[in-house]
Amino acid sequence: MENWDVVVAGGGPAGAAAALAAVRTGARVLVVDRADFPRDKVCGDAVAPETFDVLAGLGADVAGLTDDYPPVPRLSLRSPGGATVERATARPSYVVPREVLDARLLAAARKAGAEFRRHHVRTVEVRDDGVTVDEAVRARVLIGADGAESVVRRALGVPTNPPDRLAVAIRGYAPAITDGTLLLGTTQQRWPAYAWSFPIGDGRANVGYGELVAGGATRAQLVEGLHRLLPGVEPGELRAHRLPLSTGRIRQPDGRVLLVGDAASLVNPLTGEGIYYAVLSGALAGEASAYGSGAGATLRARLRRELAAHHRAVSLASRLSAWPRLMDAAFGAAAADQRVFDDVVALGLADGRLTPRTLAGALRRLRGFAHLTARG
Repeated sequence: MENWDVVVAGGGPAGAAAALAAVRTGARVLVVDRADFPRDKVCGDAVAPETFDVLAGLGADVAGLTDDYPPVPRLSLRSPGGATVERATARPSYVVPREVLDARLLAAARKAGAEFRRHHVRTVEVRDDGVTVDEAVRARVLIGADGAESVVRRALGVPTNPPDRLAVAIRGYAPAITDGTLLLGTTQQRWPAYAWSFPIGDGRANVGYGELVAGGATRAQLVEGLHRLLPGVEPGELRAHRLPLSTGRIRQPDGRVLLVGDAASLVNPLTGEGIYYAVLSGALAGEASAYGSGAGATLRARLRRELAAHHRAVSLASRLSAWPRLMDAAFGAAAADQRVFDDVVALGLADGRLTPRTLAGALRRLRGFAHLTARG
């Protein structure tokens, strides 16, 4: 039986970040994935600057990760009521197809010293002194970065999300309708639901549409929603994926098995963004792996330190978004104040908070709506 310090199940951004961080502790690291790289992955492809901050801290060459893909400096938001705000973001994002980004991140982990092997994890046996994978590989710590349908999570007995905390989205590629601007639109129909168009920089855009599974969405309804919110957009092949939305609770048990990214249900419930959470949780897990049997408790504490306040804010914002009029008011406040706009972007794409100025701006807009209605 092979012995490794750390085995990472999954070679996407969460797994690659975990491997980069674990190697920096001096660990011997094996990354396994059911696919060879490069491979496509259903995602919106937009990467916030905070994600690259984490990767830079792990020694990754950020310029190499984004090579050939231009910065996207603007964001356009459309509220459920149809109000639109477009502004420059505090720092630009990048839209890098996951087929490219994931391969580059995994290559960076391998260059740093991790080994990669194509292998589909099927069984996990946890013992006091280590973790055995498929009766063939033994690790001091196993990191589950194997996505929404995580085998590692199931082995731990961590339940899947309920339907009201699970979204489904479709994604395809189409001719870009903007250049240099991320588009994110919401709708009152089948709320909460959203569509996006993120320009890659080569004349194409990643386009998609998503909504909660609890709404009973069919593929036909998802396609109809895409065309309703992005009229005239005709993507090629559309692929679907599930998004286990964050519940606001850190789902990390004690012990030698760690969960990161989608496997830990770390997906922003407001926007469906998951790459920032994936990379951050992967980095923290790689560092925590040095604690052996104490790795689970260490990771849970560090995730709480880094994300607890953000999770409380985004969970509250997600509940408040059940009232589309409130979303209209928040978007109106963002249109009136760049600082509010920046707060909203950070809340939806990274680890921002629901700030007093954002709440105050939304409340002022709501009072304005109420006054106009009363006069009408």
